[in-house]
Amino acid sequence: MRTETEMLNRILQIAKTIQVEAIAISGSRTDTKAPKDEFQDYDVVYIVDDLDNLKRDISWLDQFGKRIIEQEVTLGHRRLYLMLFEDGNRIDLTLCPQEHMQEWVDSEAGFTVLEDKKGLFESYSPNPQRYWRSPATETDFKNSCNEFWWVSAYVVKGIHRNHLVYATDHLYGICQQELLKLLAWQVAADKGTVDVGKNYKYLFQYLPAEKEKEFSNQLDFSSKEKITQSLYATMQLFHREAQYLAQKMGFDYDKEVAEKMIQYAEERVKKFGNN
Repeated sequence: MRTETEMLNRILQIAKTIQVEAIAISGSRTDTKAPKDEFQDYDVVYIVDDLDNLKRDISWLDQFGKRIIEQEVTLGHRRLYLMLFEDGNRIDLTLCPQEHMQEWVDSEAGFTVLEDKKGLFESYSPNPQRYWRSPATETDFKNSCNEFWWVSAYVVKGIHRNHLVYATDHLYGICQQELLKLLAWQVAADKGTVDVGKNYKYLFQYLPAEKEKEFSNQLDFSSKEKITQSLYATMQLFHREAQYLAQKMGFDYDKEVAEKMIQYAEERVKKFGNN
């Protein structure tokens, strides 16, 4: 596996061959909190002035090495080349026209300039607060609670209809995300604005170990029975943590709605069976 020094040298050398205007790197390799391991991507942007020609003939990508698999993605005015190489390294390379640099900067939590002879990045600042969470307002809190309890009914419907992908998608993709948001607000209530990282990856560094274990125990969606158990546990945990945050922040919390939705879920699953 090529070393970081070898990879960065290759990134810089290839940039010269295609006459890139400036180069920056973002993602975990610029995050001092991120663990160092072989799965860290090289999230690189090439600022270019002739995107069309570079897209038309991409044979220059072969200089990076032999790929196992790759994807090409158009995102706004940018073109992304996601490449996994045979030696295990991965580069997520963005080609960004100079006139649309702000678009790339806005999409990143932070970055480090590798080369910029014309000073193109000088007028742009990273946005390290992209994954920061501030204490909730009461409106934020009420909206989150409403979203959680409303969507929990969709999970119940999915379980009843045996639409397990549908049920899991709503449970993890919405309900448990609202729970993570609630936990992040608890941390922010104690510490002020905090960096919870992309997909809440740093959240449980701020919380007692038992809370991470309690949340992780809800992530088994391997059967209808496990999805149902996860739903019940998620509802109970959200209800408990919402009451705690409401008391701490002086917010109103509608316990009646929460308790009725818990009862609704339990009765419907019991009534229609869980086979």
